[in-house]
Amino acid sequence: MILEVKDRTILAVVAHADDIDFGCAGSIAAFVQQGAKVYYLILTDGSKGSEDLSISDEKLVTMREEEQKNAAKVLGVQHVYFGGFTDGELVNSSEVRHLIVRYIRTLKPAVVISTDPDVLYNEEIGFINHPDHRAAGHAALDSVFPFARNARTFPDLWEQGLKSHVVHDVLLTSFNSKRANHVVDITYTFDLKIKALMEHKSQIDDVKGFRSTMEERARRIGKEINVEYAESFVHIHLSR
Repeated sequence: MILEVKDRTILAVVAHADDIDFGCAGSIAAFVQQGAKVYYLILTDGSKGSEDLSISDEKLVTMREEEQKNAAKVLGVQHVYFGGFTDGELVNSSEVRHLIVRYIRTLKPAVVISTDPDVLYNEEIGFINHPDHRAAGHAALDSVFPFARNARTFPDLWEQGLKSHVVHDVLLTSFNSKRANHVVDITYTFDLKIKALMEHKSQIDDVKGFRSTMEERARRIGKEINVEYAESFVHIHLSR
């Protein structure tokens, strides 16, 4: 199924600053160029995102927020919202779902992007998925269905005028999922992806090696649709 994004609102819900950019910044740039309005909701505060203990938690939080804002500007993202939940301790709680539902009902996205919560590990590439990523994906899916559309869920939001909203499509970033069923050509936005990721200075040490890794990954996915670079997703179209 072809996903049309022109004139549609897209909300990306992820755990950490840089998650959405590593996962699908090339697609985000492509969607913006096709006429979509994109917003980010970063659920955690990023306070565990450095091994440099000379940086205080408070400084790291500010640093990572600024990095994410700068990266979003590169791609043409409308706005970045931050949930402020403690990094490394994210769970699929009512409090987290309440926040996500608030933004879904406020922004009224047709498409929600998040991380695939069913990806626990991948032995082929030596990868264990961060528990925050899984929690963010679970909470985002639960918020899309049933809670954002259910009038009786979170009555305080209803009383504030945030009525039910139906999300029509979900994309789960899935660079290593064998269930991926949607591939986006990012050949012409790959450089923007790298430029956005380079704004996350606190996360990248080996710039040359980093770009090589991103190129290899995007090329491998691109071969599936005979393009130079691509990103893949699990696409769920909600039929009701």
